[in-house]
Amino acid sequence: MNTTDDIPGIIDTSKMNRGQREALELTEDARHISDRRSFAGDLFMGRLALDQVYPFPLQPDADIQAGAPFLAELEYILKHEVDADRIDAEGEIPDKLIERLAKLGAFGIKIPKDYGGLGLSQTNYCRAAQLLGSVDGNLTALLSAHQSIGVPQPVKLFGTEEQKHKYLPRVARGEISAFALTETGVGSDPAKMTTRAEPTPDGEHFVINGEKLWCTNSVKAGVIVVMARTPDQVVNGKPRSRITAFIVETNTPGVEVVARCHFMGLRALYNGVVRFTDVKVPREAIIGGEGRGLKVALTTLNTGRLTIPAACVGFMKRCLGYAREWSAERVQWGAPIGHHAAIADKLARMAADAFACEAMVMLTSAMVDRDKTDIRIEAAMCKLWGSESAWSAVDETMQVRGGRGYETAQSLKNRGEKIIPVERMMRDSRINLIFEGSSEIMRLFLAREALDPHLKVAGGVLDSRQSASKRLVAMLKAGGFYALWYPRLYLPSGGVPADLTPAFKPALAYVARTSRRLARTLFHAMAKHGAKLEKRQLLLGRVVDIGTELFSISAAVLHADALIKCADPMRPRAELEALVACFVGNARGRIDAAFAGFASNQDNRNYALAQELLKGHHAYLRKGIVE
Repeated sequence: MNTTDDIPGIIDTSKMNRGQREALELTEDARHISDRRSFAGDLFMGRLALDQVYPFPLQPDADIQAGAPFLAELEYILKHEVDADRIDAEGEIPDKLIERLAKLGAFGIKIPKDYGGLGLSQTNYCRAAQLLGSVDGNLTALLSAHQSIGVPQPVKLFGTEEQKHKYLPRVARGEISAFALTETGVGSDPAKMTTRAEPTPDGEHFVINGEKLWCTNSVKAGVIVVMARTPDQVVNGKPRSRITAFIVETNTPGVEVVARCHFMGLRALYNGVVRFTDVKVPREAIIGGEGRGLKVALTTLNTGRLTIPAACVGFMKRCLGYAREWSAERVQWGAPIGHHAAIADKLARMAADAFACEAMVMLTSAMVDRDKTDIRIEAAMCKLWGSESAWSAVDETMQVRGGRGYETAQSLKNRGEKIIPVERMMRDSRINLIFEGSSEIMRLFLAREALDPHLKVAGGVLDSRQSASKRLVAMLKAGGFYALWYPRLYLPSGGVPADLTPAFKPALAYVARTSRRLARTLFHAMAKHGAKLEKRQLLLGRVVDIGTELFSISAAVLHADALIKCADPMRPRAELEALVACFVGNARGRIDAAFAGFASNQDNRNYALAQELLKGHHAYLRKGIVE
């Protein structure tokens, strides 16, 4: 367990106020530290560790067969029994549909069979999310929030046997669950949490008071995972804040959904404000132990985040289908619009991105199923990259379809045109960049993980709180590490498998070469900025974006290589090579732009202007509008 004094030295706490220090302290304490290596994490250190991902772990035949009956029935239901536009218009998912999905087992996909679930793999779960994402975001959110962050996942990972036997069969049968963390003044800052759980005098129960905002599924939930502050723990003579996870039955006296929240999209999202007034719960309702709530939440989110990019794959493929169809049939200036370069470029990028996103999700899902690697970084990269690529895809689809993209499905129907609900899809997909970790939070999270190896090696050197003698010792140790590590970043490295498909070898060699360049760049930034580096969010964001693009290239290349070698007739070699070539070229362009941003950017000027605006300067920009 980290204490304030254990926080790595590169994160300078000396000038932080109490709230800032407490927030950092809580977050660091909850970080899931693993001795297992991360393929994506190694890229930040200049290593292409292919032993973890090559050959690409395609889904085993036995696992495919295990999930096939469920996925086939789910696809049938989504195709024949779901009217997504009606769900959007009415703001409700029909009870009969929820019951149908519950009977199928869609609320317990990964819950072990011993507890009443289907016991399917993470890969099959992501395949289900892909199907859902191609049809309706409301259903995706209902099932995802229930299984990924609701009761099933945290109880499966951290619950006692008693908790598993009590709750997992219920939620597997279709009793909806939810997760309550966010508060009106608390997003990603746990130190500001105001919901409290105080122990009763006999210590056998806790009494919860507080209010939670944006609790997805709460309107229909029978049970909720609630994060609350419990009494401080004294560590080294100092009070230490603790957050604990509780399982709360919604029929418990004092639990009240005081409002249902409505949004731009996902209009059938059962999201609400939940108030807890003197809610008495037994100590046995604690998940994972007192004070371990954030660890439960963050660990749950590691795999839970994969649901969003998995759904984004299905969503992107749906967008591609609509854009391709319209580009082939819509004729302007004497030719189908898909023959014009501006539209053709959009189609190519959408196709390549959909393939790469699927490769990233399938690779990370396979890692989860093998349980041999730490997937924190890969899952966060999938969520960041997938959600942003899906937004780009629907934006481009809107542009391709023009006015018909902007027009609502009902209006198209009234005019007798084919119903293509791009307008609804755009509204529904925008939230993907926000929930379960916004893009900004994902970049900060990934930046912290990218810095972690250096914090372990060089943190003591930069820690101004340490004595000169301790910093000298730390400097000698760090010097020994970097004397060996840094020169290697300039050496050519092989490592590209000899039996890799020839067309893909240059791309993988590029990843290896660019990974070393990225590691050098990060090291130089540390040397230049020292303890102030953590405040250079835009600089670190470029580091993260480059690392994420390198992961996406690796996944796309290795996935295509595996598909070629298994001679899948649905994916001819020439088509796969064309997709990968397009994707790698586009990704390299984004990487080049990010590297260029290290040397030449507007970061400081933009920050200075923003601070002037916050102070009320530039008043003329408020003129000419109706106040």
